[in-house]
Amino acid sequence: MENTVLDKTPVEEEKKPTNVGPDKEKDIKKVKIKRIIMNLVPLIGLIVLILAYIIVGAISGVRFDKGFVNIFNTSVVCAVVATGAIFIYTLGSFDISLGAATLVSAMIGAIAYRQTGSVWFMFLVCILVAVGVELLSSVLASFLNLPVFITTVAMMSILTAFSLLLIRWNNTGDSISVPAEAVQAFDSIWFKILVLGLYIAFAVFVYKYTKLGRKQKFLGGNPLCAKLTGISMKKMAIVAFVLCGVGVGLGAILTITYAPTITRTTASNIGMNVILAIVFGGMPVSGGAKSKISAGIIGAFSISVLDQIMLCLQLGSGFGQVIKAIIFVVVVVITSLNYRSKMLAR
Repeated sequence: MENTVLDKTPVEEEKKPTNVGPDKEKDIKKVKIKRIIMNLVPLIGLIVLILAYIIVGAISGVRFDKGFVNIFNTSVVCAVVATGAIFIYTLGSFDISLGAATLVSAMIGAIAYRQTGSVWFMFLVCILVAVGVELLSSVLASFLNLPVFITTVAMMSILTAFSLLLIRWNNTGDSISVPAEAVQAFDSIWFKILVLGLYIAFAVFVYKYTKLGRKQKFLGGNPLCAKLTGISMKKMAIVAFVLCGVGVGLGAILTITYAPTITRTTASNIGMNVILAIVFGGMPVSGGAKSKISAGIIGAFSISVLDQIMLCLQLGSGFGQVIKAIIFVVVVVITSLNYRSKMLAR
């Protein structure tokens, strides 16, 4: 007698989808919609800020041609540095010395140009100095077993003092200058877009399509489990700081092309703006799997537009910092709603 009881093989039975109730399907859809909306919040915030700037600027009689150029020039420097800083912040660490590192890199690059007259050599020196500074910070933290943020705070003081010594040793008054005509060809929107675009493409590739990016997210999300699997926190920190150093060097290059006269206050606000930009871009301050390269870009442009709005309103720097602090707290609270979960990120 033929067996007619089972018409399907066990493999076919396993492929049979599990029935999900309508209530469960609605809950899943709500969670997906919530995630999509929360991921779009930073971009929506940037659009709202741009519209607010247009309205406020129109009332104040601002020249938008100069205003948007200024926004772009300040945004692109912060965006490049913040993109590199994402690698550090993914690990749950932060570097507050980025502004001082950008300043020193730009100064030494300018000195190199004054000695050689070569713009390309100046650009190379900017990147090498920035990578060296960031590498020094990470190595000191690793060998001395210190938290990274403590090392970067100390480096900020050291680099700031060193920048003053560089000005004094050069005997050039209170600044170090590069002839404007030497960098005039590079002070264009297309060159800056090219630099930003290439570095973002490189960062996205490393971050999403290599083991390095996955290891960093794993370390930031669960350091203990990552350590048990054999991932070295020290090695990952050193690599992250080196990648960040490339971004700092590119930021120094763009700073020189935009403002060839470098003073001790040049790039002084980059360190804090990078922190604000990453948070404004929708990245959790704890790093981990929810980290994303786009946070630095969206956040950098948001910060620059916000600064222009406060400039149009003629608000003092102190009041402006208060507004930034309030917005910072609000953004952290809003974005954290998307990360509160009883399960680990996957």
